[in-house]
Amino acid sequence: MRILLVEDDPTLHEVMSQNLFSLGHRVEGAFTVAQAKHWWRVQAFDAVLLDLNLPDGSGLTALREARQRGDKTPVIVLTARNRTDERIAGLDAGADDYVGKPFEMAEVEARLRALVRRSVGADDVVIIGRLKLDRKARRIFCEDVDWTLPAREYEVFVELLSPLGRVVSKKMLSDKLSDMDDALGDNALESFISRLRKRMVGTGAAIVTVRGLGYRVQQEVLFNVETDT
Repeated sequence: MRILLVEDDPTLHEVMSQNLFSLGHRVEGAFTVAQAKHWWRVQAFDAVLLDLNLPDGSGLTALREARQRGDKTPVIVLTARNRTDERIAGLDAGADDYVGKPFEMAEVEARLRALVRRSVGADDVVIIGRLKLDRKARRIFCEDVDWTLPAREYEVFVELLSPLGRVVSKKMLSDKLSDMDDALGDNALESFISRLRKRMVGTGAAIVTVRGLGYRVQQEVLFNVETDT
């Protein structure tokens, strides 16, 4: 997942970033309301972890602005465990969930998975042909053989299965998989798609191009050709 972490405490920010990164997520950081608003507008994220008490105001300002423009990115508010008023304010402003400080990163990660799963209508385990994606384990299997994919190729594959059957545009893939300072261009994306297609030959699943729209993973169609004897 690509996550926007809005937290002004540098120590907590670093610990959370490292933990999320170790779990395979890509994290972009913001320390102020202004930074949060900017990155939330110009980049695409799978989820936002949002602290409310920031140096230049309340994180709710960024949340309300995002919801007003129709942004439906799942948001988890980070709030003091004993501050019921903060939790209520966050939920009323459009947050999807909250986690009370101090918290365990395992709980944060589990809540992130649950929120993103609900938002895209995707399951933790997806099976197509002889392939199985296990989101929780961050693994792809072909008949129980663990595939080892480079991080970017894995992320492309996961996006195409979120949920299965969805058409994903090149722009959406690029937005989700680009870093702030490292944009994913069309050539690189097409290279990832090409390598995945070759890897998927014979698995019973295939990536097809939907002309003018993007890519979709679907059951591989096999044709039997009859010949006259």
